[in-house]
Amino acid sequence: MKLSTMLPYGDDPIRNAEAVTDMERAGLDVVWAAEAYSFDAVSLLGFLAARTERVEIGSAILPIYSRTPTLTAMSAAGLDALSGGRFNLGLGASGPQVIEGFHGVPYDKPVGRTREIIDICRKTWRRERITNEGLYPIPLPEGQGTGLGKPLKLINHPKRADIPIWVAALGDKNLEMTAELAQGWLPHVVLPEKIQEVFGDALAAGFAKRAPELGPLQITGGGICALEEEMFEPARQAARGMYALYIGGMGARGRNFYNTVFARQGYADEAKIVQDLYLDGKKEEAMAALPDDFIDKVSLIGPESHVRERIAALRENGITHLHVNPMTSDVNGTFEKLKSWIS
Repeated sequence: MKLSTMLPYGDDPIRNAEAVTDMERAGLDVVWAAEAYSFDAVSLLGFLAARTERVEIGSAILPIYSRTPTLTAMSAAGLDALSGGRFNLGLGASGPQVIEGFHGVPYDKPVGRTREIIDICRKTWRRERITNEGLYPIPLPEGQGTGLGKPLKLINHPKRADIPIWVAALGDKNLEMTAELAQGWLPHVVLPEKIQEVFGDALAAGFAKRAPELGPLQITGGGICALEEEMFEPARQAARGMYALYIGGMGARGRNFYNTVFARQGYADEAKIVQDLYLDGKKEEAMAALPDDFIDKVSLIGPESHVRERIAALRENGITHLHVNPMTSDVNGTFEKLKSWIS
């Protein structure tokens, strides 16, 4: 298992990024930078590339709608070069509220778009002249634009032509495509014991078409982590706040992918209750409505014996990257302890 974490969205990106240098010394293997309607991830990852030496850096996620496919490929190649071959390209569709409400771009065909973006990225990194038919016509065909476009290839020679691609997939079709084409899967609100029951068919369908050179699918799993008794309750409340936000508020009724995944894992009644409460402005009640056993299973909060049991469950169900958001007065000590347990 590798040990990974996510940088917070906070307003002091320099302080957040510089903390990673200490985490790196404590054994952190991968750090991810998010991009919602926040500071962009690419700038932060460039800063991280310069300030770190060993830790892998990754985008979790770059929304597929806010950049052209070739710009995504260019940014990935640049970050991989700056980091000496330590970059992971995390892609995802985000959701209609952010894409249409913040970026002003129609939210459509997420699986088809992701598939084409992956293909265009890999062509770019191999320095092929870029042509594509489908959702992203490159060059623009006659009747669109000036008619002067011609196939081009990347000027620079990338550090790697096989930069790892991770996809934040929730729906079955997207997960099947991820299992077929990507090096990694970034799930959310997923109980390790439910992976095969809920996602097994989609994963199997994708694996049946997977190229051997991609290797086994890498998967993150874990959650908010607290190992000190005085932090147990604050950490549980933080977990409740985060999951209530995603399950209840990240999307409208009928178009909240996190809510759907929560329901599919055995919490259909609770999914409706949490969403109704959250969208009615009753956030505290929505947090309280999340079942205790769910919080226990999607976090790493408690005494050593409990946390080690949860890590074992993650490992047994295919998780390759223990992904933690620590709540502690000693972040580096927590990372050192976790690293010793998974090595």
